[in-house]
This record gives sequence, structure tokens and C-alpha cells, in this order.
Amino acid sequence: MEQRISLVTLGVADLPRAVAFYEGVLGWKAESSPPGVVFFDLSGVVFALWPHDELAKDMGLTADRVPAYRGYSLAHNVRSEAEVDAIFARLKNHGATILKKPQKAFWGGYSGYFSDPDGHTWEIAHNPFWTIKEDGRVSMKKDR
Repeated sequence: MEQRISLVTLGVADLPRAVAFYEGVLGWKAESSPPGVVFFDLSGVVFALWPHDELAKDMGLTADRVPAYRGYSLAHNVRSEAEVDAIFARLKNHGATILKKPQKAFWGGYSGYFSDPDGHTWEIAHNPFWTIKEDGRVSMKKDR
């Protein structure tokens, strides 16, 4: 198996509400999608929103078996601490649930956490040891 992720799918309770959050609050743009699922092109990775019950059914599970803390977070890395703060100001202004306000991190960066309307956790981080390329891709090597 190649070392990459192609698609991240989140199960959501209310698809229109979730799409409104990702478009209206985060400023993302949905792509043309089949009925019942919404796709976002994230520069090489596809991000999808799909109703909980349908995603669980596709996995052969029931949606009521999902615990509140799931042991993961999605992350969006940015180029500066100021950019982290600007994103959190936008999130706060739109009523997003802030789990941890941005702060200096033990590993040398700056980050905070929020959750979307379905409780999926996101980290917004500035990692001074990585480079965010012009096209938004992350390089784990710092440009000198």
C-alpha cells in the first residue's frame, strides 16, 4: 500500500448543517457530488461529509456504537501564529465550539482545537519546523 491518504469521510447528523459550517464558517467550497454526500477537494486529499447512519451502514455498523471521544483529530496547518489566531476569531464569531484556545505547544509550535457541529475535532496549528508551500501542501522539512 502506498504511503498516502486519499479520502477522509466524516459522519454527520445533519448534512445541510454540516455543509453550511464547512462552507460558511471555514470558507471551503463543495465540489459537484452525488446525492446524499458532499465532497471537498483539499489539494490532493478529498474530504467528504456523509450522514452518520449511511456511513455506519456502509461499514456494517450502527451509528449508535460511536463513542464521544474517538481518539483522533484532523489538522489544518498554517504559516503563522497570527493565522491561527485569525481562524479562531472567525470560529468564535460563528459560534463554533472551541475546545482549547490557541497557545504555545510543548513541541515548539502554536495550536488550538475546535469541534464542528457533529463533534469532530480539528486542530489549527502553526509548526515552525514545517513549510507550507504556496499551493498549501505541507513539507515536513523547513525551507531555509
